[in-house]
Amino acid sequence: MGYIQIAIDGPAGAGKSTIAKEIADRLNITYIDTGAMYRALTYKALISGANILNKDEIICLAKKSDIKFYQDNIYLDNKIINKEIRDISVSKNVSYVAQIAEVRKILVDIQRKIASSQDVIMDGRDIGTHVLPKATMKIFLTASVEERSYRRYVELKSKGTVVDLNEIKNDIINRDKIDSERAAAPLVKAEDAIIIDTTGLSIKEVVEKIISLLKGEK
Repeated sequence: MGYIQIAIDGPAGAGKSTIAKEIADRLNITYIDTGAMYRALTYKALISGANILNKDEIICLAKKSDIKFYQDNIYLDNKIINKEIRDISVSKNVSYVAQIAEVRKILVDIQRKIASSQDVIMDGRDIGTHVLPKATMKIFLTASVEERSYRRYVELKSKGTVVDLNEIKNDIINRDKIDSERAAAPLVKAEDAIIIDTTGLSIKEVVEKIISLLKGEK
């Protein structure tokens, strides 16, 4: 019997990470935040002074970076950077890094290796279509731009970050455009994915719905 692979895809602010973490805890399986891996590389590029728009520089950084997960923490070159990768400067630039085909290949190889040896739930933008095309279950989460913007606004405010709601909304619209139009594994729903619109739904309601689907319940 193979390992369970649950793929959660969707645009920025749809609730992918929060919901995937909850499901991982409920099912006692490993959660892989693929977006955090791209954020880690973006963070490294920003603090090292690399040009985010220079593909060769970013590819070189990716090849020399050690990005991994251990006990719900993300490590960059053996340092925990859970908080640093959520900075708004990283959020603004991560889509530019994530659209580089060579970078995606490097990180996808790591992601697939993790999923080949244990039960996992993985979230991102191309998990069901590209990273784990034979996943046990594929879910595509979505929500209105307004709701996704407000969620991100509340999240950042709770962490003491000074943010502007309209600026966040514009950033999300821009990220949606970049993620959907990129040449390498763009944001798109897998043909066999189940769409769940999380607008107006609580985290608990979405988690329960996905677990019921996994059990074969209606």
